[in-house]
Amino acid sequence: MSLAIQADDVRAAAERIRPLARRTPVFTSAGFDSEAGVRVFFKCENLQRGGAFKIRGAANLVLSLPHESLAKGIVAYSSGNHAQATAIAARHVGVPATIVMPEDAPKSKMEATRARGAHIVTYNRFTDSREVIAQSILKESGATLVPPFDHPMIMAGQGTAAMELLEESGPFDALIAPVGGGGLLSGSACIAKAMNPSLRVFGAEPEGANDTFLSMIAGERISVHPDTIADGLRAPKPGELTFPVIRALAERILLVTEEEIRAAVKFLLLRLKILAEPSGAVPVAAVLFRKLPKEIKSVGVIISGGNVDYEDLVTY
Repeated sequence: MSLAIQADDVRAAAERIRPLARRTPVFTSAGFDSEAGVRVFFKCENLQRGGAFKIRGAANLVLSLPHESLAKGIVAYSSGNHAQATAIAARHVGVPATIVMPEDAPKSKMEATRARGAHIVTYNRFTDSREVIAQSILKESGATLVPPFDHPMIMAGQGTAAMELLEESGPFDALIAPVGGGGLLSGSACIAKAMNPSLRVFGAEPEGANDTFLSMIAGERISVHPDTIADGLRAPKPGELTFPVIRALAERILLVTEEEIRAAVKFLLLRLKILAEPSGAVPVAAVLFRKLPKEIKSVGVIISGGNVDYEDLVTY
C-alpha cells in the first residue's frame, strides 16, 4: 500500500521550514532516567516558535503555496497550537488568517493566536462542526485550508522534529510521540524508520482519548468522544492519511491515565524545569510509568508543546 508521505518529503520539509521553525534542544536528566529505568532524550518542542511543534507542519504547507492562493488568505481549525502556528506562518507571508477555535480552548492559546494577527471564529465543540464552519468560510473567501494533521505537507513538516532528534542524539532503541490526529506520529515514524529501520516507534495517548489505540486493534479508524486534560489530543478519530502510516510503521499505542499525565507535567516542571502542557507530557508519562517494553534501554521522547494556562497548571 502506498503511504501519504515518504522520508524524502520530510527531508524537503526540513529545508523549506528553516525560515520559521527553530531547531529545538534535546535535554537529558539522570534523575528522570533513574525513575523511568531507561535512558531518555527529550526533544523540547515546548521551546519551539509558538510553543509547540505545530509550526513545522503549518510552515511547510504555507511556504509551499503559490502566491495567487496565498493572496486569498488562510483558514485553519484548532484548539490552540495549530492555530498559533498557522497565524505565525500567515503573518510571515503577509496574508490574513481565520482560525476556527472551540469556545473552551485554553485562554493562553486563544490570546496568543489573536495576538499574532489572526481572526478567530469560535464554536461549541459539543454541538457544532469545526469542519463545516471552516468550509463555509472557505467557500465565501476562496482561502486555502491549512488542516491540523491530515495533509501530506503537514505530516512531513511535523516529522522534522524526529529527524532532528535522531540526527543529534541517535541512535537509540525507541522513539515515542503523542498522538492526536496523528500528524506528528506519522511524520516521525516515516523519517525515523528510514534513518534507522530497527528503531521501534510508539505513540502515546490518554485513556480518555484512545481512538488511535482502538483503531490499531481494529485495523480501521475508530471514533471516540474524547475526554482528557490533554486538549491537543482530543481528535475524535485518526486521520484518513495519518492512520495508514501509523499502522504500517508504529509498533503500538501506549495509554496513560489523567493522573499519570498530571504527574508527568509536575515532574518535568519541578525536577527538570521543563514546562510541558498535558498533551506534551503524555509520552513522558508513558515512559515515566514504564509502559514501554522492558528490553528497551534508550528512548527519544518528543515533548510536543508547552502552552498551558497558569490557572490550570497550578492544579496539576
